[in-house]
Amino acid sequence: MKNRLIGLCIVCACCLMAKADDLKLWYQQPAKVWTEALPLGNSRLGAMVYGGVVNEQIQLNEETVWGGGPHRNDSPKAFGVLPKVRELIFAGREKEAEKVMADNFFTGQHGMPFQTIGSLMLEFDGHADYSNYRRDLDLERAVASVRYKIGEVNYTRTIFTSLVDNALIIRIEADKPGAVNFTTRYSTPYKEYEIKKNGKNLLLSGHGSAHEGIPGAIRFETRTQIKAEKGKVNVTNDCIEVKGADAAVIYVTAATNFVNYKDVSANETRRATEFLAKAMKRPYAQALTAHEEAYQKLFGRVSLNIGPSSQEETSYRIKHFNERKDLGLVALMFQFGRYLLISSSQPGGQPAGLQGIWNHELLAPWDGKYTININTEMNYWPAEVTNLPEMHEPLFQMVKELSESAQGTARTLYECRGWTVHHNTDLWRMAGPVDGASYVWPLGGAW
Repeated sequence: MKNRLIGLCIVCACCLMAKADDLKLWYQQPAKVWTEALPLGNSRLGAMVYGGVVNEQIQLNEETVWGGGPHRNDSPKAFGVLPKVRELIFAGREKEAEKVMADNFFTGQHGMPFQTIGSLMLEFDGHADYSNYRRDLDLERAVASVRYKIGEVNYTRTIFTSLVDNALIIRIEADKPGAVNFTTRYSTPYKEYEIKKNGKNLLLSGHGSAHEGIPGAIRFETRTQIKAEKGKVNVTNDCIEVKGADAAVIYVTAATNFVNYKDVSANETRRATEFLAKAMKRPYAQALTAHEEAYQKLFGRVSLNIGPSSQEETSYRIKHFNERKDLGLVALMFQFGRYLLISSSQPGGQPAGLQGIWNHELLAPWDGKYTININTEMNYWPAEVTNLPEMHEPLFQMVKELSESAQGTARTLYECRGWTVHHNTDLWRMAGPVDGASYVWPLGGAW
């Protein structure tokens, strides 16, 4: 009887372990490129975790770091040629109509780009010879982790972007006292920026790029501070060093001067400083619990079980999906979509753009902005049908702002009342036609 009980306990433990891994994306190697990194976000802050061992990169975004500034792209020449455009279209001379529109409807401003802050880089000397590596993203907790072994020491990194505190929080620990040693730096693609020591903080400041003749109006500031359990923390003008700690918690905040699409008068330094001070008041364990509870109130509303789930590495499951009946992967991807929407579109923030809140470039594909004739709809289809209606609020707020900014577009281009938006917009709520793929009704009018 005793052996049967032991066997039953083992089976139950295996079942619980399998269930715990059902909603995890996990990998046996670090990410080699940005698209392999693990996304974290609280709508305002985005992070992509590569999971490197000797050199870790955590790429950073803040939702209002965009190029350019407040502007309009409504061409005053458009309405004067609109009758000619109609005439040519009705005559079947579409190429000539396109030429007239190209010469008169476009201003050269096709929307401003969503931009990265840069990356937080972690350097771990002596960690090249590692084993037992695993990195994962737990969709039930919105927490990423990296685990590996150096000799007889097990290392763990736990990373999350708190939905309660506007901060990226990283805990690094080892199961041997005094074994946590690393250096933290910033890396950024901007040509003009400043990195410096500011009290116990390491500070990165810069500004969004000029784009298509529009000067960069966004100023951003990123602050990093580290709490160590035992050991020493030393802040210099270009890095933070941690030596001989049992564990360390890294806090990262970021803020800009953005108020709304017409106003960039906020104080980014005050904001970033206040975010950091608030986040660091809460002990790490409490911060993690508060984040998980806030996230679960959203994510936990829906479960999906359509078949057994494989426990193999996620990349292997995707590669062999067509060869196997891995229905658990379908459920995993369904929940991954919900996770991404929760992570990139919270009430009070900006809506999810072409790449959500994640972008590692100064000039992302299609500027990383809002392609509102299809891609925005693709982002937001899960909001109502998967019980996440609050995630729609940033989109509705953008529509409200467009209903204000785009009145000028309707008047200038078509001499119409109401408001009109073409197929792209950006942080600055521009509404005019952009590039040769724009959609303009040949009969004019607002739509």
